[in-house]
Amino acid sequence: MGARMISVVALYHFAPIADPAAIRTPLFAFCEERGIKGTLLVAREGINGTIAGERAALEQAVAYIHNWPGFAAMEVKYSRAEAMPFGKLKVRLKREIVTMGVDGIDPRSDVGHYVDPADWNALISDPETVIIDTRNDFEVQAGTFEGAINPETISFRQFPAWFDAEAEKLRAAGKVPKFAMFCTGGIRCEKATAYVRAQGFEEVYHLKGGILKYLEETPAEQSLWQGDCYVFDERELIGHGLELRKPLTGKAA
Repeated sequence: MGARMISVVALYHFAPIADPAAIRTPLFAFCEERGIKGTLLVAREGINGTIAGERAALEQAVAYIHNWPGFAAMEVKYSRAEAMPFGKLKVRLKREIVTMGVDGIDPRSDVGHYVDPADWNALISDPETVIIDTRNDFEVQAGTFEGAINPETISFRQFPAWFDAEAEKLRAAGKVPKFAMFCTGGIRCEKATAYVRAQGFEEVYHLKGGILKYLEETPAEQSLWQGDCYVFDERELIGHGLELRKPLTGKAA
């Protein structure tokens, strides 16, 4: 695989897994047999991760997970890398597949309204829309959408407290805005928009497929994205068309 372009797939899905430990070993074996590397997180609430390898091998792994009960609609995004971006394969059991640390937030029961990349520009160009970047500060520094609020968080666990403070300000000002929220691949927004809706806000929107899907589908000349997108592997930064911008230079993800 050394001379070939490596494929990378980011995936996630919220669906109940009764016994995550029981699927860990067969999932690891299936991926390892096909030379796949990367990290998959498995919890009772679903799966999340990024893996890399030959395109055919990744498609087989995706099909394997799609066949699990409730996982047929799993979100998947393919991109490319010039070399293998991971050192080994890891399948880890977690309490949450994306850690917010707030009990009772279930994207399967209530989540923001999904907005396709083709409709995103119109939404965030509306002056009545409050645009929130749900990622951490160092990710926002690499790039974000024009006009987006940076919560300046170090970890996603800080997002609920940040939003509570923002919501208090909005209510004090008598404002009930519509929110447009986004993140890298979509998963953090699943929980972030569910949290915002749980606080009583109805007009909450979520970029379907995240920044990665937007950069993949939106022509650069029509884009409202500014800068690059940080990804958690050795490619580090990617841009429109999911093209590599900057390889890793020693920074831990």
